[in-house]
Amino acid sequence: MKKLYCFDFDGTLTYKDTMFMYLKFYDPAKFRLQFLKHVPLFVLLKLKLAETEKVKKSFIGSILKGQTQEKIEKKSKQFFEENYPKIVRENALDFIQNIDRDHTNSLLVTASLDIWAKPFADAFKMQLVATKAEFQNGVFTGNFIGKNCNGKEKLVRIKAEINDNKYDKIIAFGDTSGDKPMLKWANEGHYQFFH
Repeated sequence: MKKLYCFDFDGTLTYKDTMFMYLKFYDPAKFRLQFLKHVPLFVLLKLKLAETEKVKKSFIGSILKGQTQEKIEKKSKQFFEENYPKIVRENALDFIQNIDRDHTNSLLVTASLDIWAKPFADAFKMQLVATKAEFQNGVFTGNFIGKNCNGKEKLVRIKAEINDNKYDKIIAFGDTSGDKPMLKWANEGHYQFFH
């Protein structure tokens, strides 16, 4: 029996949202300044009066735009080494470590940027399906390649990833409304399973 596991990352497998953690780790002073500047946007976001993708792009770009890919990847590796496995829920880690790798495929499906999610996906032995950072000539442009990987976009990306592979069972794990389309589509959708 061939299974496909689709795991959301932030909040589902981790205790915290890694975006804020990573950006703060990358440049604490710049993070504080830009966080304060973005508070009005975060408020609009909570009130559903701003687009998640735009606010996210603006905030991430305000800290990482113009940084070299080399520096960003180095920082991502350090961030991973400092926070793995302590930010990962223990029961989620147990579950992942006990997956039968011979008959399953596992995807880490996240709205987080591939920049800092990749080392975690590698540690989990999963393929990464994430929001993609755009680099030009080895420098981060502040833009994404394609859309923010959340909500319906998660499904679009999963389907593109699995192509025509047939699975007997698809099992998904998520913890927010942004995971609902993926959870509904799967044969088995688990909401806040590891909480």
